[in-house]
Amino acid sequence: MMKEEWKKQGFIDEPVADDIDLKKEIRKMCGEKNAIVLAHYYTRGEIQEVADFIGDSLALAQKAADTDAKIIVMCGVHFMAETCKILSPDKLVLAPDLNAGCSLADSCKADDLKKYKEEHPGYKVVSYVNTTAAVKALTDVVVTSGNAKKIVDAFPKDEKIIFGPDYNLGSYINSVTGRDMLLWNGGCHVHERFSVAGIAKLKQEHPDAVVLAHPECKGPVLAAADVVGSTAVLLKYATEHPEKQYIVATEAGILHEMQRACPDTMFYPVPPEVSEGGAGCSCNECDYMKMNTLLKIYNALKYEWPSVEVDEDVAREAVKPIQRMLELSK
Repeated sequence: MMKEEWKKQGFIDEPVADDIDLKKEIRKMCGEKNAIVLAHYYTRGEIQEVADFIGDSLALAQKAADTDAKIIVMCGVHFMAETCKILSPDKLVLAPDLNAGCSLADSCKADDLKKYKEEHPGYKVVSYVNTTAAVKALTDVVVTSGNAKKIVDAFPKDEKIIFGPDYNLGSYINSVTGRDMLLWNGGCHVHERFSVAGIAKLKQEHPDAVVLAHPECKGPVLAAADVVGSTAVLLKYATEHPEKQYIVATEAGILHEMQRACPDTMFYPVPPEVSEGGAGCSCNECDYMKMNTLLKIYNALKYEWPSVEVDEDVAREAVKPIQRMLELSK
C-alpha cells in the first residue's frame, strides 16, 4: 500500500509472515534505531509487556524526555503523543494509530474553551492533562488526577478557577478542597459507565474486597469507594497491600499490571452500567486504547510513521502550564 493510502487510514497495517515474532522484532528495531516504546496502563497486555516504560500519560512523556532515545513510540491516545512531542520537540514521536483519540479530550475543543474564557474574564484555567495541545496552550496550569488537589490548593482561596474538561474529576476536587470552581462539562466514556449498582453487586459477592476508583468516575461511585486515586495511586495501594482483594472501577487495562505486580491477589473489574432497555457497552475497556496493536507498533517503527507534530507556536504556549504544574507540585 502506498503511503498516501496509509495516510488516509492513519496507520500502517502491512501484514507480516506468520512466523515473525512481533515482540522480538519490535525490541530488535528499538535497539537498532535508538527507539523506546511507551505504553499507557490501559493498553493491551501484550503491548505493556513489550514496552520500555508503562505508566500514566504525563509520567511517560517526562520519562521519554529524560532518555537519549531518538524515537518515541507512544502507545496510548493522540493527546499523549502530543504531550510527548511538546516535552521532546527534537525527537521523532510515533503514534501506532492516529485514529486513537480520546472522548474526554474531544469534549473540550480549543475554540470552545477560548470563547468560554472570554465569557469569564478574570478566571484562571486549570486543565486536566487529558487535553489537546491547543487546549493546553489556553491553560494557566495543567494537572493530573494524582496532583490536581495539590495544584488547586496552591491557588489563593478566592481565586476564580475554570476546571476542565473532566466534570467528575473537577467535582471531586471541589469536594476535597472546598472550592467552587466552574466545571467544564466533559467526561471519559469509559469511567462514565461505572455505577454504584455494579459495585454493590460485586461487594455482595466479595464483601471483604477493597473498592478502588479513579476520580474520573461519577460522584456516587467515588462515594462508594474505599480508595480514590489515579491509576498510579491505585496500583501503588494494591501493591502495598497484596493480601487484600480488590474491586476496581477504572479501565480494565490496569488489571494487567496489577496482576503482574500481585500475582496471588484477586482483582474484580466493575462492569459497565447497562441502560434500562438492555442496551449499552458490554465492556469496561477504552476502544481507543485498544487500537494500539503489536503489528501497528512494528510497522510504525519499520516505516517511522505515522508521526505526531505540534505547531511550534502552540507547543511554545502548551509547555508553559506543564512547567507551572511541575513548579507547584514540588
